[in-house]
Amino acid sequence: MMKIEQPEDKASMRELWRVTQGQRMRYFLAILAMAITNVCMFSAPIVGGHAIDVITLQDFGYADQLLLEVGEFAYGEMTFIGYLWLAALVSLLITAVGGLFLYARGRLAALASESIARQIRERLYGKLHDVRSSFYDGEDTGDLVQRCSSDLETLRVFLASDIIEIGRAIMLVVCVLPVLFLIHVPLAFWSICLMPLLVIGAYMFFSRVKDVFQVTDESEGAMTATLQENLTGIRVVRAFARQEHEIEKFGVKNATFRDNNRRLINLMGIYWPVSDLIAMSQIGIVLFAGAHFVMGGSLTIGDLFIFLTCEGLVIWPVRQLGRVLTDSGKAVISLGRIDYIQRAQVEDPGFVPSSGRAVGHIRCEELCFSFDKGERVLKDFSIEIAAGETLGIVGPPGSGKTSFVRCLLKLYPYQSGSLFLDDHEISGLSRLWLRRQIGVVLQDPFLYSRTIGENLTIGRSKASAAEIELACRQAAILESIEEFPEGFGERVGERGVTLSGGQRQRLALARALLKDSPVLILDDSLSAVDTNTEKLILNTLEKRKGKQTTLVIAHRLSSLAHVDRIAVMDHGRLVQLGTHQELSRTPGMYRRLCRIQGALDDQIQGDIALSSQEGSP
Repeated sequence: MMKIEQPEDKASMRELWRVTQGQRMRYFLAILAMAITNVCMFSAPIVGGHAIDVITLQDFGYADQLLLEVGEFAYGEMTFIGYLWLAALVSLLITAVGGLFLYARGRLAALASESIARQIRERLYGKLHDVRSSFYDGEDTGDLVQRCSSDLETLRVFLASDIIEIGRAIMLVVCVLPVLFLIHVPLAFWSICLMPLLVIGAYMFFSRVKDVFQVTDESEGAMTATLQENLTGIRVVRAFARQEHEIEKFGVKNATFRDNNRRLINLMGIYWPVSDLIAMSQIGIVLFAGAHFVMGGSLTIGDLFIFLTCEGLVIWPVRQLGRVLTDSGKAVISLGRIDYIQRAQVEDPGFVPSSGRAVGHIRCEELCFSFDKGERVLKDFSIEIAAGETLGIVGPPGSGKTSFVRCLLKLYPYQSGSLFLDDHEISGLSRLWLRRQIGVVLQDPFLYSRTIGENLTIGRSKASAAEIELACRQAAILESIEEFPEGFGERVGERGVTLSGGQRQRLALARALLKDSPVLILDDSLSAVDTNTEKLILNTLEKRKGKQTTLVIAHRLSSLAHVDRIAVMDHGRLVQLGTHQELSRTPGMYRRLCRIQGALDDQIQGDIALSSQEGSP
């Protein structure tokens, strides 16, 4: 698993501002609403403090003049009880207004964060479709899912609340502290004496927890990858009775995640009680110091009430900075993991030929290809395939047959040589246009967990019912489909597990035939079908000869009975090329394959005949 290094984390810190692009107005309005909320939260205790002084000292000189004038206008003659009720009503109204703006702040921040999360999610999904195929060679699917889900959710939570919380804490400190100093300077100093400890503790906690969270997040990704891998291959696990081994393997990953998460929880378990103690101690200092000043006559009870209330408004947001900084550290790590996908190299866009549909002429000249600068899989491979020709390709495993197909599909870039479709170098073609010109049937085809009809029309969504039925008949799968209760509406399981191997191959063949592309590639796509079904399909392909360029990669030579020519590959090179009759008479690899498979077929037929004789009465 790729680990995001520290320099990338610092770069991601700057990226936090970039991801808010397009939603900054909402954040600005949210901050404005928060400012109004803070004014309301600060104004209510001031009104209450004046009311306390008026009642306790029985002196309207401590009353708010505007509130006093409103009371005299409403009551005619202001009384102490009337002023108390009026102050309570005004405080309630101020709190209600603050609540409305608090709701507006939360809604605006939520809309902004959800929009950003959706944009990033769609961008990641699109990027994963555009990255080079080699990107997936070294990545765990579960870890990629973790980056696109859990890490994105961590970033969304930070954008939804923590950005506003940072602004709220700063705004409260900046706005409230000057007022406290105006009321009573000595007590104001006492009210902030422990705040530096909270700030320093929050920063130290942030520095420590960020590294621990990265390790925890990566261990969760490893656990998710193990879970995804085992669920995908659950039938293989059961077939080999490996349940206990796989459960133990998952248990190790789970224990690692638990231990790392426990370290994270332990750090939080230390920070919160300590910060609570500091915050409560700060309030206690204000209370005792304020009581001393009240007894000395330099401070009124109402002013002490304002101090205690405002202290609570300031100290708890400052204390929350530890959580906010922690979440920001998590967001930085998560954004770094997300950016790992966004930084991945994409396939070259290439150009779209003006001719539209390809003819199907393939030309390969001294093609060389290797995976990640390793040993060459294709070595000076040269061949020319005429438009409409059917070419069979045979060779031992590792001879480069499938690698040639991958280069033809532009899944991997070749290092040297040339590969042309018609007169266009494939390396410069648009990958989307190129792949629309090629229909592919793999040995282990992938089917979506959808209906049979939806799987068939993936390559050609607007195909008519008659065209779909014809393609299925040509692939010898129509009768099997009609036997299903829902027919074409039958839903297949994940990766088509509810179908047999032969049914999956034939369904994939029908999908490729329905696409009706200029080039058709069959990569050992009849290996799972029986002999009679193979003959039906080969007869269909024989009738289609000349309509499209067809490459048939096979291990069973019977699958090549209808081809025009046969290419024999070995160690990435073309060692023989010709018709079946020519190659079978020429000493070489193909002739040896014919003899081996001929002897094997004779032995199988003999075993079948012997078995029939033994079973007869």
